[in-house]
Amino acid sequence: MTRLPALADLTRVASRRLPEEPPCPEIPDGRSVVYLLDAATGLEDRLLRAWAERCGSTDATINLAPSRIRRRRRTDPGLAGFLQESGRHWLVPLRVVWMPAERYGRRSVSYLDVLKLGDPRDPRWWRDYFILRLFPDRVRIVVGAGASTKELLEAHTASVEHRQLTDFVTRRAWRALDRAEREERGNRYKIPKFVAEDIANTPEFRQQAVALGRTRGLPEAVAVARARYYLAEIAATHNPFIIDLIANFIHWIYRQGYGAIRYDRRSVASIARLGSQHPVVFLPSHRSNMDRLALQFMLWENDLPPNHTAGGINMNFFPVGPLIRRTGVFFIRRTFKNNDLYKFVVKTYLDYLIERRFPLEWYMEGGRSRSGKLRPPRLGMLAWVVDSFHRGKADDIFLLPISIAYDKIQDVDAYAAEAAGGTKEKESLSWALKSITGLRRRYGDIHITFAEPMSLARGLADADLAHGVPIEVQKLAFEVMYRIGSVTPITPTSVLSIALLAAKGKARDLAALSAECAELTHLIQRRHLPTTTELRLETPSEIEPVIASMAEHRLVSSQEAGGRTVWWMDPAQMLRSSYYRNTIVHFFVPRGLAEIALRSPDLPAFWSRLLDLRDLLKFEFFFAEKDEFCRIVAAELAAEEPDWDTRVAAGLGPSIELTPATAAWAVVPLLEAYAVVADELTTLGGPLDEQTFLAACLKRGRQYRLEGRIDSDEAVSQVLFGGALLLATNRGLTDGDATELNRSRLTDEVWGYLADASRRPS
Repeated sequence: MTRLPALADLTRVASRRLPEEPPCPEIPDGRSVVYLLDAATGLEDRLLRAWAERCGSTDATINLAPSRIRRRRRTDPGLAGFLQESGRHWLVPLRVVWMPAERYGRRSVSYLDVLKLGDPRDPRWWRDYFILRLFPDRVRIVVGAGASTKELLEAHTASVEHRQLTDFVTRRAWRALDRAEREERGNRYKIPKFVAEDIANTPEFRQQAVALGRTRGLPEAVAVARARYYLAEIAATHNPFIIDLIANFIHWIYRQGYGAIRYDRRSVASIARLGSQHPVVFLPSHRSNMDRLALQFMLWENDLPPNHTAGGINMNFFPVGPLIRRTGVFFIRRTFKNNDLYKFVVKTYLDYLIERRFPLEWYMEGGRSRSGKLRPPRLGMLAWVVDSFHRGKADDIFLLPISIAYDKIQDVDAYAAEAAGGTKEKESLSWALKSITGLRRRYGDIHITFAEPMSLARGLADADLAHGVPIEVQKLAFEVMYRIGSVTPITPTSVLSIALLAAKGKARDLAALSAECAELTHLIQRRHLPTTTELRLETPSEIEPVIASMAEHRLVSSQEAGGRTVWWMDPAQMLRSSYYRNTIVHFFVPRGLAEIALRSPDLPAFWSRLLDLRDLLKFEFFFAEKDEFCRIVAAELAAEEPDWDTRVAAGLGPSIELTPATAAWAVVPLLEAYAVVADELTTLGGPLDEQTFLAACLKRGRQYRLEGRIDSDEAVSQVLFGGALLLATNRGLTDGDATELNRSRLTDEVWGYLADASRRPS
């Protein structure tokens, strides 16, 4: 039978020097030192007292309320007596830090620690004694920055927190110890503690909650209680134990289907330096549920603090919600337009995080892209961050656009099903398990690319913030999305998808495909566009492994006869493969629009037609500003036809042939989807019901494809119809009083562009 250690054994072990002990603190002359002990167990208390005795010149030791078990004990009331002797005492906080065992050069939690029934950083029930006795190298004493009683009294007087003096000093001591502890553990554990208490204990929070509650007829107590409830529902509750476990779990998950998460470590180091000086807002693209996991693991792997990530309340289901909340996700309801009290709590929470430079993260697109293209941004969260900046919560805030791209993406089959009229599967535990078990094929790598950060101080330097910021916020959002698009890398799969989609279902052998890919590759290289790897798609042998991987993912079909293999796509495969094309199509759309505009009779008509096309597709792509857009197109044309403008001015624009031609696969499928929507609008007799209308567009699109009126199977997509519907709404064509004449003008416009595009070389 194992003998429990006797008290004498505990005392003897606790009095020994640790292998690594901090130096004794420097005490200002004329001050007597008072050590504030943050001890969760009796052994920790003995360790700290023994260390303090070895340092000598100790006036007193005071036990703080333990930060790890706050509900069980409170701070020694004797602290109040020392605080009243203003300026005489120097208060120094102490804490014992328990380190996990070192594995592979890193001290973090693993699944083995779960089997040991506890966090190795918070050992209880004799585990602390055994760790100290057998593994003393895992025990540290940390010393927080000291402060005089005078400084603390002045800080308490100036504080807006509604808290007793001893509680205030206790919190200050905990924060000083947290900073010291991070020197031992690392920045990946830089997390806020007691967020809800800190926010709810401010007089401003209570006063504003009461005022907003009064407008809804709520009694004061009910309004404050409801605001606290909202705060608890929203706030993330980081837990280092869960952060490490989830990081290990993420590594296991992505390795089921992906090879590696690839990124530039120099960019990460630069972001770390930026985040140490300013609040940083991570704004990644959103194409997969793997996005959050990949970015979270990348930060953890590089010892960066976890982001506070805004998530939809739909993800707060058991057990996923409670777990990801402890890794930094805070949940926001999908709709709360008429709930000013809830909106106030969200904004207050964001203010708190920004003031303390905790990194934020959300998806400006809202939901995942079902088409591959970047979605229009939602401005709510960005507007609140701009408002926080305007109200002086930070001297500057940096927006960080991020592209997260995949060689292959697990979600494509589901997206194609939704585009064909299916419904989105509701998030649940079974849905999460299905997603994990679905990672059985090889999907390649995940690529995280950082664009140039955007400073709000510079971006809003000329903005009139006193009268609201809707225009400025919109400009910021579009610039973020434009920068994400500019760094999105081109994959071999996307290039080969373009070649196969351009064939419109006709079979091609590897020689023909390699010739088409070679043209596109040369254009990519000439324009120095970003790629995931050096593109080598110019010979059948280089094409073969890429197309074999696509076949494994049911993106392409093959037929062999007479020793010769040909490849093609059926309509379902076109819909799936179009996703990969659409992730990079924005690089080629200006060129495709220019091809169509070249049919203009003169140069002024060319520019007018080009900008009209740009306006038609403004809800599909994030174009550069008009002058910059025109400069980009002019440079693109001049690279192949130096005298293009002279020829267009002379009416010879239709004779200019760009190689490779891009309009047929970059622009035409969108125009065909727009034509379907425009035609369906002309039959609209009453109010528009979006779901019914999109279903009718699907039927019309399928009929047009069967009749040969449109050539692209991927154009028959609810997702693309949705973009066309946004344009129609913007032009007032979905209103009940919209005239048939106005709707027919859109029809004539789109079909006119399609007629010009069909006369371009294919």
